Amino acid sequence: MNAISKALSILAMAAFIHQTAFPQSSPLPRYPVDKKLEARLRPLIDTFHGVAGIYVRNLRTGKEVAINADTIFPTASIIKLPILVGIFDKISQGAYTYEQPLVYRDSMAKKGSGLMQFFKDSVTTDLRTAISLMITNSDNTTAVWCERLAGGGLVINSWLQSHGFPDTRLNNRTPGREANRQLYGWGQTTPREMARLVTMIRNGEVINPDVSQNMYRLMTHIFYDDYALSVIPPYVQAAAKQGMVDDSRSEVVLVNAPHGDYVFYVATKNNKDQRWVADNEAWQLARRVSALLWGYFEPHSPYTALPHM
Repeated sequence: MNAISKALSILAMAAFIHQTAFPQSSPLPRYPVDKKLEARLRPLIDTFHGVAGIYVRNLRTGKEVAINADTIFPTASIIKLPILVGIFDKISQGAYTYEQPLVYRDSMAKKGSGLMQFFKDSVTTDLRTAISLMITNSDNTTAVWCERLAGGGLVINSWLQSHGFPDTRLNNRTPGREANRQLYGWGQTTPREMARLVTMIRNGEVINPDVSQNMYRLMTHIFYDDYALSVIPPYVQAAAKQGMVDDSRSEVVLVNAPHGDYVFYVATKNNKDQRWVADNEAWQLARRVSALLWGYFEPHSPYTALPHM
């Protein structure tokens, strides 16, 4: 076999291995477009100082709005949802129990959001607490802990690929993802894909119905309720996750509204306004989109959100 033939053989084998490990996903489904809603949402997206995208789907009617919905955005802490799936997948396989005892070491502390970083060295905790903190308080320390216990980025990304998520990936600490990490940070997704993942959890389609219900319950106890959640009535259940870094603020929400569930993802990147103040432009965008959707899907609701404090 000459050098060229050998090289072609190696390339063919690499392609076969890649296809076997990461089979090609079918395109994500498309639904009828709600053109009236799109016309109301587009000005909010078009006037944003940066790049913004939105995906909305009314789960009762099936209609959607997709504006830059297949553009890849940084996830920041929203990557904790795929990590959540990864760790629950391990639990369902019997690798751990939900109440698995764990010992925290202060060398594991990660800065940013969360409480575990302030725990004392050698404190005994359990996996349930780590998972809960990761989602409800967006705890970075427990997220990296759960990421490791789930098998890391290669395992989590393999699950995403095999379940029809071609662009949602965990980048940090993942071999072969360095270039993507430079572009998008910890993780990446599209508005359409992350809204689909949350919808699958809502519908009991991730791992199994019992696991999906457990994950969904965690997502309805979010600490960060002063953005998109702040304009939804407090007596209406909503599952959510937020992701925030200086130049990218995004949020996914699924609302169990009286007249039918709806899901939306508001994504931003290259944000001009990078202030960490209540009236940051991206956070204001999330509130405006959320308020518009509530009023659109629940036009007879007497609820009016109070001004953000």
